[in-house]
Order: sequence, then C-alpha cells, then structure tokens
Amino acid sequence: MRLEGKLAVITAAASGMGRAGVELFCREGARVCAVDLNQGALDDLASAMDARGTPIETLQADLSHTDTIKGSIDTAAELLGGIDILWAHAGIPGPGGIEDLDLTAYQQAMTLNIDTAVLGAGQVIKHMRKRGGGSLIFTASVSGMVGSRFSPVYSAGKFAVVGLAKSLAQTFAPDNVRVNALCPGLTDTPMAPGFTSRSGDPEEARANTAAFLTAVPLGRLGRPEEMAHAALWLASDDASFVTGIELPVDGGFTCR
Repeated sequence: MRLEGKLAVITAAASGMGRAGVELFCREGARVCAVDLNQGALDDLASAMDARGTPIETLQADLSHTDTIKGSIDTAAELLGGIDILWAHAGIPGPGGIEDLDLTAYQQAMTLNIDTAVLGAGQVIKHMRKRGGGSLIFTASVSGMVGSRFSPVYSAGKFAVVGLAKSLAQTFAPDNVRVNALCPGLTDTPMAPGFTSRSGDPEEARANTAAFLTAVPLGRLGRPEEMAHAALWLASDDASFVTGIELPVDGGFTCR
C-alpha cells in the first residue's frame, strides 16, 4: 500500500474528486480526515467508510471564512495525530464574467480558490515539519494553465494556485515537503454543471459540455477516481522526486 501509515487531510472531501480521494487514500493505507462544509454528506461518507472497515475522521468547516481555514488544519492535525499529506481541494466556479461583477461572489470565489491554498499551506507546514516532511497538493485546473474565456475569475484564481505551488516547492524543499498542483480537466462531478452553465440551464450545460469535448482528444469527461489516482501518485513516494509541477489530467485538452 502506497500510503501505509500516512496521515492525510483532504478538503472538499464529501463528494466528487474529494470523496474519491478519501476512498482511494484509505485503500492505500492512509488515515484520513475529510473536511467539508456539508455535514450530512460527511456523515454519509463516514458511514460508507466504516462499512468498508476503513474508518475516517471528519471535520465540518466553512472554508469560505478565512479564520476557519487555519483552525481546520490544526483541528485535523489533532484528530489524526499529525499531518503528512494535505490535498487542498476546495474551490468553486465563481462568477462567469467580470462586467458588473458581483464583488461578494468574486471575493467568495477567491477565498475558496486561492486563500484556502495560501492559508492552508502556511498552517500545515509546521505539522509536516514535525513529521519530517510531507506532500502538499493543490487542486488547480486546466484553467490555471490556459485561460478560460468563460471563467476569467476562476482562471485567475487557478493560475495563482499554480504559481503558489511552484513558489512553495522551492520554499518548503529544505523541510522535505513537496508541493504540486493537480490540474483536472472538466470532470463528471456535482460541480461540473456550474462551469458549463452559470444560469443552471441543463440544455445550456449539455451544449457547452459537448462543445468543450470537441477540444478533448480523448473525447470524454474525466472521472473523479482518475483525479484521485493522480493525487495519490503525487502524495506517495512514487513521486518522491517530483515537486513544483502542474500536472494536467485532462484527456489531452492542454496538448493542443
């Protein structure tokens, strides 16, 4: 098992990629603390993991409040007895344009897409130092590698996440902490319709998804478990000489 004895925290962990990550990390031997806003979804996840014989810790936290971000890291460390791995996965699509921008929506998107990464990294490093090192993974996006015409605010935040990973990879290297950015393409998760239709119109979402897939050589959406496997690789010793990268898992979207 590739994460035997490791202590892992995953944010936005109760659905989609995060939930797939909890399931996979546990199968690979990690003790996991799942952090999410949705207490009901956390309870469902915990019950499912109990049934599999791999109990987890859960922590309900609203990471849209910056004062909660630091506290959630320390609480997770207390629950687990330390932290070796942080997959900072929280994020939202945010506003679709910048004309007549709703500043409250903009600030919430930036808090969840970049502030959680900055503050989470700044708080977790002391816990990783105590463990002799660690792996810090940020969920960025292909929209943090190439600009998105439909999601400029999201794209700006995710470009910042990629830059943060590259910078912290150098800053934290003396602490034996590797820092990488996972860059998913459009993935079949509950959040996907929020990217393809800001209005919530299902027909618009289907049409925009079909148009997007014409630019994906493999011709399909990603699956949550595929993103989880990429995160597992970054978290594990299989990637022991890998730091500061932006890893696209996108069906070939960014190879154009």
